Amino acid sequence: MVVNDRVLMGPGPCNPYPEVMAAMGRPMLGHLDPEFIALLEETNDRLRIVFGTTNALTFPISGTGSAGMEAAFVNLVGRGDTVVIGVNGVFGTRMCDVAARCGATVVQVEAEWGRPVDADRLLNAHPKPDMIALVHAETSTGVRTDVADIGANKGDALLLIDCVTSLGGLPMALDDWGVDVAYSGTQKCLGVPPGLSPLTLSDEARDRIAKVPQSWYLDLNMIAKYVSSDGGARAYHHTAPISMIYALHAGLGVVLGEGLENVIDRHAACGSALLAGLEKMGLELFAAKNHRLPQLTSVRIRDDQLPRGMTEADVRRQLLVRYGIEIGGGLGPVAGKVWRIGAMGHTARQRNVTLLLGALDELLN
Repeated sequence: MVVNDRVLMGPGPCNPYPEVMAAMGRPMLGHLDPEFIALLEETNDRLRIVFGTTNALTFPISGTGSAGMEAAFVNLVGRGDTVVIGVNGVFGTRMCDVAARCGATVVQVEAEWGRPVDADRLLNAHPKPDMIALVHAETSTGVRTDVADIGANKGDALLLIDCVTSLGGLPMALDDWGVDVAYSGTQKCLGVPPGLSPLTLSDEARDRIAKVPQSWYLDLNMIAKYVSSDGGARAYHHTAPISMIYALHAGLGVVLGEGLENVIDRHAACGSALLAGLEKMGLELFAAKNHRLPQLTSVRIRDDQLPRGMTEADVRRQLLVRYGIEIGGGLGPVAGKVWRIGAMGHTARQRNVTLLLGALDELLN
């Protein structure tokens, strides 16, 4: 349950599933070994189930979630393109930065931090964008923005979503929602250490990949020949991180073995218990009601709620030192004002929620 006697309940890495840590200790295989290739293909099949897609090009990018974000943009966006991006936190802002570096004209549709992006404003921001992009589960605020209506009315634009925090913790139905491109991370609801970024592209998105993307390492034209067997013999592109693929394969195996719906229900139950406990303590929830993430809870912290002489960072430090519990602070304009508490992957257990609430109650009172 724990790593180094710590319960990781921040917005970053969660405690990995024990089966994942065991898998990482497997004997090494070569990245072109037939046994490894078979394991990679099975990993991709498992990702399709969790993403809710039949996309042929579905695989883990060798890099963290930010690598998945960059791969999506550098392959599909170039100079002269128009990209409409919903921004309601740090990670929507990062999308804008990457799209601008690709030479695109970026149209930002901003929402107040703590609230979802408005679908109508996003769809009406430009008459004919090449891409519409947004964060499904904004890690910096704990807010969910629904994407089904956007996908149903996107027109000819590609729809790209960041689901780093949502994959494995919320219901995902990319094909039904009309999502063309999605990327995620391994370290949150999938219960795997950071190091890979699951990525999936629809056939429409695949047809729009640039002939020569701005990145060699993230060139999906070449990577696809390595990760997919539908083009004949595999082509060597880069050395895959073998042990991380082991870990992802095992983590997805745990999720599917427990039952994807059961895992999502477990996240929901932990989130509900955490929300109720925090409100009972008199703490104010930051994210908009009906759009709160069960796996990542944001709490507004007032100075008068803190122990005398302590800052919110001091309280988080005491949680870590005295109780071995890590929670996260706010980012950007809510730094020092918000706590971000994760109950993700293997960490999404009622015992961890109870432990945190008891420790917080003791520190604050």
